[in-house]
Amino acid sequence: MKAKEPVQEFFSIGDVCTLTDLKPHVLRYWESQFKFLHPAKNRSGNRVYQRREIELIMLVKQLLYTEKYTIDGARQKIDDYRKSGELRTVARAALDSQAVESMESDLRSILAILDGQVEEKERGSES
Repeated sequence: MKAKEPVQEFFSIGDVCTLTDLKPHVLRYWESQFKFLHPAKNRSGNRVYQRREIELIMLVKQLLYTEKYTIDGARQKIDDYRKSGELRTVARAALDSQAVESMESDLRSILAILDGQVEEKERGSES
C-alpha cells in the first residue's frame, strides 16, 4: 500500500505569489483592505498562509481582475457570500478556476513549443 504524500498546510508569501500569480506587495495591500486576509506569522515574523486564505485570495483576485469589482464592491460581494453561507464554496471554486486557467496556459505554451520544433524539423528535412 502506497503512503499518501503529506499535504502542505502552511505556505510562505513566496509560495502564495507563485500559486496566485500575484506580487507580494499586492498581497500585503489586500491584507490592509480585506480584514479576513490576516495570515499568521511564524517565529521569524514571516507570513504563513493556510489553504483557506489562498482560496480567499483567489476569490478576491477573481472579483477584482475578472469580474472587475472595485475593492469596496469585492468586499461587499464577499460579505454577501459569507451571509448566505456560500463563501467557502465560492472561494474553492475560484481556486479551482485558477488551477484550470493555469493548466490551460501551460498546455498552450507546450503546444507552441512543439509547433516550433515540428516546423524546425520540417525545414531541416527540406534542405
